[in-house]
Amino acid sequence: MQVVSVALAGRPYSIHIGANLLGDAHLYAPHVAGKRVAVVTNDVVAPLYLDRVQQALAHAGARPVPVLIDDGERAKGWQTLDRVIEALLAARLGRDSLIVALGGGVVGDLAGFAAAVYQRGIPFIQAPTTLLAQVDSSVGGKTAINHARGKNMVGAFHQPLAVIADVSALDSLPDRELRAGIAEVIKHGVVLDPQFVAWLEANIDALLARDRAALEHAIQRSCELKAQIVAADERESGRRAILNFGHTFGHAIEAGVGYGKWLHGEAVATGMVMAAELSTRAGILRREDAERVKALITRAGLPVQGPMLSTERYLELMQVDKKAAGGKLRFILLEALGRAALHGDVAPALVRDSIAAAQ
Repeated sequence: MQVVSVALAGRPYSIHIGANLLGDAHLYAPHVAGKRVAVVTNDVVAPLYLDRVQQALAHAGARPVPVLIDDGERAKGWQTLDRVIEALLAARLGRDSLIVALGGGVVGDLAGFAAAVYQRGIPFIQAPTTLLAQVDSSVGGKTAINHARGKNMVGAFHQPLAVIADVSALDSLPDRELRAGIAEVIKHGVVLDPQFVAWLEANIDALLARDRAALEHAIQRSCELKAQIVAADERESGRRAILNFGHTFGHAIEAGVGYGKWLHGEAVATGMVMAAELSTRAGILRREDAERVKALITRAGLPVQGPMLSTERYLELMQVDKKAAGGKLRFILLEALGRAALHGDVAPALVRDSIAAAQ
């Protein structure tokens, strides 16, 4: 097992990475002994891992209560949040209780937000079961639900007590979900570590083949990179924004086609291609570096062309992006592989051309 620390001042926590961790009572025990614990999961993950987690929690001295939600991005809204809160109240969980988020990014985001707001905040543990959640959404304390006008528009920063990333859970992950997770792995390398990009170019086939050693390295390195950024900028007031590379375009794709039709990682993959294209057209990124990004995404089996939304529709949807300021769009652009920055002076014509180039 590998352990990556998120070194937040006064509130550090560990990311545990390895095989067969979901059933390890020792990982839960320091946080749950003597407590009521709501295990929030969905109807796809529950048959695979719920019993294992509940048994581990019981062995750790906790009293688990299962809370099931529907699968998919469409469940990440007000109605499902209300169902979770209702279940917590019905089970009479108090402020001394705890939530375990068992599932992918939707479960982690929604259960984490429920923990942030239930009785003004209770602790929670992330137990991510998808690659995307293990390398990205479970780390850093961003929790949220979607709104019809935009993705993750209602949320809170609420850090977990721990992250338990069981690599063996990826054995049951559909190929499409695996590729979606690889998109976020690529993102971390592209914005933070050119050597990791080179490693990905050499090992992308091993990742797609689910080579255990390759997956563990990709997860560990992604978590190390993200942990460094989160520790320096927990609430995204500065440098952490670079982790949203590709997301301005990607969130517009998700909202434009309807949540769930494109997986988040698929939308981010195409969004990265658009953002790299924009970086090149803005004169700050070499064309050959943009082509390396696109080639790596293509080799991962991810889309590099967006859906047939009009350019005006893209621009309309991007207006609700959380990076916008003063009514103007701002973009995370690449200046080189491993170096990105927030830019607010991008000509609208360049944005339009970059969208058109990826359609």
